[in-house]
Amino acid sequence: MREPAIVIVGSDSLLGRELRELLGEGPLSSRLRLVGEESTEAILSGSGDEAVVLAPLEEENLSGASLLFLAGHAASSRRSYGIAQKLEPPPEVVDLSFALEDHPQARLRSPLSEREPFPPSPGTVHVVAHPAAAALALFLRRIHEAYPVRRSVIEIFEPASERGRKGIEELQKQTVNLLSFQKLPQEVFDAQLGFNLLPRYGAEAKEPLSEFEMRIERHLASLLADTVSAPMPSLRLVQAPVFHGYSVSAWVEFDAPVDPESAASALAGNPIEIRKADEEPPSNVGASGQSGITVSVDPDRNNPRALWFWLVADNLRLMADNAVLVAAGLLEGRK
Repeated sequence: MREPAIVIVGSDSLLGRELRELLGEGPLSSRLRLVGEESTEAILSGSGDEAVVLAPLEEENLSGASLLFLAGHAASSRRSYGIAQKLEPPPEVVDLSFALEDHPQARLRSPLSEREPFPPSPGTVHVVAHPAAAALALFLRRIHEAYPVRRSVIEIFEPASERGRKGIEELQKQTVNLLSFQKLPQEVFDAQLGFNLLPRYGAEAKEPLSEFEMRIERHLASLLADTVSAPMPSLRLVQAPVFHGYSVSAWVEFDAPVDPESAASALAGNPIEIRKADEEPPSNVGASGQSGITVSVDPDRNNPRALWFWLVADNLRLMADNAVLVAAGLLEGRK
């Protein structure tokens, strides 16, 4: 008998593509079933030089699945979940779209920063944590365990790919149009992002930047919610004119002075890579397509108890890695 399928709904999204590349490299590749976000005939989606057939979003294409990834827009995720609950047995659900984060059975997941293995619970909706929150939870927890943190201030630079393909295309067109003195498209950001930084979107943007900032805060608070975790930081989200990858500037004050080398040693270890002062500094360009988080550490010349940290991570890869780890735990639990 064939093993149950692993279905990715929204396989044509940026996250869906990242997932299918990760899963396609491993032993689960033969079980993958790629589903689009619409109830239309099968479509073709370019994947490098290879065309990928995506099945339409219908019950027959979700049946027989043991695991369901939701990687598309919110509407397709909610519809997929409704279909999945009618199946017997229903598949395990891993939501990367945040569409189900308010569901009564939703549980926020970030295996990269979780202390203990997640206990199996039938019917749980596994919502993968926001990649910035996942990175910060891992960073703050690890440094706090070695050197207690008194307070921290963190500024996160948001890439356009967090708004999906439309965000990337708008930034690309804005950049080209600015150089040729043409009108700027502003459907996503309702503001000039090309060669610019935005503390908030324009008034006509479909979703304000503050909503994404609050999601990061919620997810980070949940991931840090235990008795020995670092205190919640003061956090600010800024939209940056970059296509991929998070960059994070973190100022951390400790209970006692900590030298940069000791802090770096405390942080070092999978999945955190440390860059020393004589090495190439971390950058979102260098992190593209890479797993984990890259960090550099510098002193605060005006405060002996504080350090500056610079963190970078590929937002899509970090979220896909977390989703695959969630799935691995669920599949292991079903054996």
